[in-house]
Amino acid sequence: MNVPGLLRYLVFINSFDIGHSSNYECRVAHKKRVKNAWFFSLLFRLTCLKQFLIFKRIIVYLQKFFNKKSETIIMNNDTTNRAADNIRILSAAMVEKAKSGHPGGAMGGADFIQILYSEFLNFDPSDMSWANRDRFFLDPGHMSPMLYSILSLVGTYSMEDLSGFRQWGSPTPGHPELDINKGVENTSGPLGQGHTMAVGAAITERFLVERFGEWMAHKTYTFISDGGVQEEISQGAGRIAGYLGLSNLIMFYDSNDIQLSTDTDAVTAEDTAAKYEAWGWEVVTIDGNNADEIRSALIQSNNQKEKPFLIIGKTIMGKGALTEDGSNFERQCSTHGMPLSNAGASYEKTIKNLGGDPRNSFVIFDEVENNWNDIRAKKQEEAKAKKQAQAQWKNKNPELASKLKRFLSSESPNINFEEIVQGENTATRGASATVLAYFAENVENMIVASADLSNSDKTDGFLKKTKQFKKGDFSGAFLQAGVSELTMASIANGMALHGGVIPVCATFFVFSDYMKPAARMAALMKLPVKYVWTHDAFRVGEDGPTHQPVEQEAQIRLLEQLKNHDDKNSMLVLRPADGNETTISWKLALENTESPTALLLSRQNITDVPTKAGSNRYQDALEASRGAYIVKSVDGEPDIVLVANGSEVATLFDGCKKLEQEKGLKVQIVSAPSEGLFRNQDVTYQEKVLPGNKPTLGLTAGLPVTLRGLVGGKGKVIGLDHFGYSAPYKVLDEKFGYTADNVFNQVNDYLKGYK
Repeated sequence: MNVPGLLRYLVFINSFDIGHSSNYECRVAHKKRVKNAWFFSLLFRLTCLKQFLIFKRIIVYLQKFFNKKSETIIMNNDTTNRAADNIRILSAAMVEKAKSGHPGGAMGGADFIQILYSEFLNFDPSDMSWANRDRFFLDPGHMSPMLYSILSLVGTYSMEDLSGFRQWGSPTPGHPELDINKGVENTSGPLGQGHTMAVGAAITERFLVERFGEWMAHKTYTFISDGGVQEEISQGAGRIAGYLGLSNLIMFYDSNDIQLSTDTDAVTAEDTAAKYEAWGWEVVTIDGNNADEIRSALIQSNNQKEKPFLIIGKTIMGKGALTEDGSNFERQCSTHGMPLSNAGASYEKTIKNLGGDPRNSFVIFDEVENNWNDIRAKKQEEAKAKKQAQAQWKNKNPELASKLKRFLSSESPNINFEEIVQGENTATRGASATVLAYFAENVENMIVASADLSNSDKTDGFLKKTKQFKKGDFSGAFLQAGVSELTMASIANGMALHGGVIPVCATFFVFSDYMKPAARMAALMKLPVKYVWTHDAFRVGEDGPTHQPVEQEAQIRLLEQLKNHDDKNSMLVLRPADGNETTISWKLALENTESPTALLLSRQNITDVPTKAGSNRYQDALEASRGAYIVKSVDGEPDIVLVANGSEVATLFDGCKKLEQEKGLKVQIVSAPSEGLFRNQDVTYQEKVLPGNKPTLGLTAGLPVTLRGLVGGKGKVIGLDHFGYSAPYKVLDEKFGYTADNVFNQVNDYLKGYK
């Protein structure tokens, strides 16, 4: 017998009205979805005899049998439905006043969001950043009116906030932006990323529970739309969540059969339920506007212990919308992306139909406010009890408690990087592996992921000291993401959003193109994700131009120039020149807790930068923390300054020898792993390193524009302005001019014309 189906059916017939035709249709439709129809037919006949108490006892028995809360499901839905209508009114009003936005989806999703937040989501209204709260990740950011409306019931947004929707300085932007204290767990907008971040948060919860105990277990809920399901990233998110058996992940699919410009049947005929079941999810399909079915599905999902759970809610776009003559205007594509009055509906008639006053729409109904006062009080009490349990655990486990506090803080780990010994003349990806191996034993809350390249991007330095995540086993610290770079990057964002871990993800630099949407979101949200991008230039060699990055460095360094909302560089990008600079780059990455960091690392071995007299290479490389520094100085004024980063620094040293020996030039060489960091230094330091009155030549394996800002207006840059070719990298060095002879010739030509 299909017990969950029976439970949903009992809830339905318990409130059955024999005279209501729509209920009868619902009963017939529902009966088709469950087994043992004869049994339910008998139950229906008994219901008609008004045997309500008997059925309530059956429900209580079944719920106790499955360890469910009977009081959750047996309740009067009048207030619930009234609150959902209140959300619909507020959502429509926000868009109408702003004269832009997306009301239809928010109106359809109101029932689910009301029941989730009021009855299932564990959080503390007085402490929204409580670490053990359940998380809610919104995927379709255009449904922000729904999120702001439910959070106004929670108490974190005012009616004034809502009425300022999409306006300058308002806390209610068109798409939600991360604000934990207000209840916004993630910035959302680019479809598909929000629910993928939720996968990252769910993985993090399992990682922490494995180390500190089930007392801190919590759920991650996420809300996805048709567009999010269609985005390719959903493939990776669904596969990984199913493979890992993330039973702490519950996703509601708002399936209203409408997207921005068409009905969904114009673009897809897939069986979404079958797809997710094939990935290892449990799936139920419900009426997404029926409170009892929503409630029952959420109970069922909370009792799933082996699989992630997908609730496909068949909802109504623009639920409650009417035209001027009072005709139904639900399920209309036009309500997806414009105010109701522009979409063909009547705003006034719709608000009245939903029980509101169109002249005063920004109102929380008295009965809804009273109900939510009770809900907030109850949630605070429940959170208080959990915090007391945590305090008891802390008293019994002081060392673990101290470790957890350290994990959850925003402070970087205290690491003695000087202990990390690098080999000579190594590839910087190999040097990174040395650092990661050290981290595996000394940074207990680091999670490293690779897109099926761990033995090439050398994150296997970390993997060899731990093990990969598997279903039921999160004692390791490595995620084998498979060939899914965008998914991996978005999962890393979710890990950072959850908190308590340091996420690292790796692939070849050329495939950073797949990751840019998630990297941009990390920059916008100021998340300290670490990107390991290896095979950083044409010296990938034989694999050819498909695998040889050229323009990628210039692209990613634009984020060093783009300021975040704190007026700071939105990303730190580092391309180290040798093994010890790689150690320092990792030091900077770990210390950077305010933005993402990208490390660009070589495939091939690199000759070490010479150590300065009376020093050691590690101490010299510490100067890289200023973004650029002099690695070869001269007595007095230099005749020319050469600047590069990564592999090209060694090439400059080779060319410098010829310039000194054959031309007697005094050459200053600068390694500049991060222009963004360098430009944050004081002007005096910048002028010392790269004096504006001296001829300056840059060498880059990327586009010439990569170093244009460093060489100045009179400077010259040698770089690539074309795609690469398939050949051994030493051949490419010769063909492309990355040799001591070409540096020598280019400097001579440059100085002849310099004025």
